[in-house]
Amino acid sequence: MKAVEIDFKTSTQAMNLKKKKKHQNHVRNDAPSPVSASHALGSHLVCALGLALSFWATHSFFSTNLISDPVHTLLLTWVFETPIVVLVYSRFRKNPKECSYWRAVGRGLLGIPLGALINIFGAIALGAPVGIQYLLRTINWSLLMSLLTFVPAACVFGSSWTDWQRVFAHTKPIGAIDYMICLPAHGAIIGAWLGAWPMPLDWERPWQEWPVCVSYGAMAGYLVAMVASLGFTLVRVARLPLKQD
Repeated sequence: MKAVEIDFKTSTQAMNLKKKKKHQNHVRNDAPSPVSASHALGSHLVCALGLALSFWATHSFFSTNLISDPVHTLLLTWVFETPIVVLVYSRFRKNPKECSYWRAVGRGLLGIPLGALINIFGAIALGAPVGIQYLLRTINWSLLMSLLTFVPAACVFGSSWTDWQRVFAHTKPIGAIDYMICLPAHGAIIGAWLGAWPMPLDWERPWQEWPVCVSYGAMAGYLVAMVASLGFTLVRVARLPLKQD
């Protein structure tokens, strides 16, 4: 009987070890590409420069800006920024062995209209003006917000609901790429909310029109959160050698 019990315990332990190794291999294969501090800095710089260059191009070549012509300015901005954001974040896709780079690019492009719909509903629920005269403004604003909030996660996580919940619902980033997605997205949303405060005031300034001040607030919050994201990434990278020791 003792010999049978020993054999049973041994086989059970062996099975548990196999399951543990299988789970570890699955987690390792399912993980996104590792992100160094230099990669995070380069990615944030490219995305930030894309925004700056898009505004410069609209002013230099089309003689317009967000205040004088918000529709065309927002249109040119999100069109110019789309390939930058999608191509940059697709490099950090989850499970790169099974998900090709171009599949991640496709997920990012598909995420643009989906994220825009979410931003439209959210903005209307929070009091954004509704009407034919605001339709093009709202659509182009929502497409830009989708690039700042939704598309990076679509490129990296795809349909992994667990990762979406962890980063957005629970706000629990666990890696550098999570910080790169989570903080700028939250920064853009908070910035847009803060930017909406002057809209109901009776100052009668052109920048109070929808969605001018909201767009400025979203982009300012996005850029500030990028800096914070880089700081968290640097701290995490600095702690890794200590944990390994």
